[in-house]
Amino acid sequence: MNTDLRTLEAVAAKGRLLGLDMVYHCASGHLGGSFSAMDILTVLYFDVMHVDPNNPADPNRDRFVLSKGHCTPALYPILAQRGYFPEEALDLFRSIQGHLSGHAEMQHVKGVDMSTGSLGQGISAAVGMALAGKMDQKDYRVYAVLGDGEVEEGQVWEAFMSAAKYKLDNLCAVIDVNGLQIDGKTADVMPTEPLDQKLQAFGWNVIPVDGHDMEALSAAFAQAKDCKGVPTMLLAKTVKGKGVSFMENQVGWHGKAPNAEQYEQARQELVAALAEKEGK
Repeated sequence: MNTDLRTLEAVAAKGRLLGLDMVYHCASGHLGGSFSAMDILTVLYFDVMHVDPNNPADPNRDRFVLSKGHCTPALYPILAQRGYFPEEALDLFRSIQGHLSGHAEMQHVKGVDMSTGSLGQGISAAVGMALAGKMDQKDYRVYAVLGDGEVEEGQVWEAFMSAAKYKLDNLCAVIDVNGLQIDGKTADVMPTEPLDQKLQAFGWNVIPVDGHDMEALSAAFAQAKDCKGVPTMLLAKTVKGKGVSFMENQVGWHGKAPNAEQYEQARQELVAALAEKEGK
């Protein structure tokens, strides 16, 4: 781990607070899956990936694709803290006056490598990026984060097959396994388990990991980088709505904004968590 654990935890805690503010003030957005993925994105951008916010189009940079593209309340706060754009820009989330749309957008937002939102397409683009890197004999790596509900899309499995066929060991994907999607439990809507066995059968190196353990995530990404000849999938066990007591493991918080009372309670919890991580 190149970045100390306390710093990573503080970045994630602040990311959740910024994400909450974004969704509340525009009265729209996806908090549940953003909060479950926040620690994963924190480790990627602050500990794992080779990127330069001052040169976001560097052809040798590592690439990241948020395949579950609706979880911008995680991605945008992390990009802002990493220095791609001022945190004040988050105030215009989902506003016609700004560029931070509800789904990841690459034309106007620095640091976004692929516009996403139609589930299944992000991982397909990531496979294409990794294949291009192989063909161009580049050293950059490609990372992607999917939702476990997204895995119900057939296009996802076509992408998985392609990644294995072309031996894309420069590709590391993560499935955010929080067990919930917009209509309920993933096990009820369309069961996809056992994901580990299915992915192994599709030719992937599979690493189970606690998606809220920064040290474990960092070690898993390092292990993925050392794996040669096949792509790697991290199965990250997470909690939807992580960090806010009344949102955790509640399917109703997939895609709605809190009211004023809920916002105040959530904000108090997240402010306290941030203060604890910052040692205040």
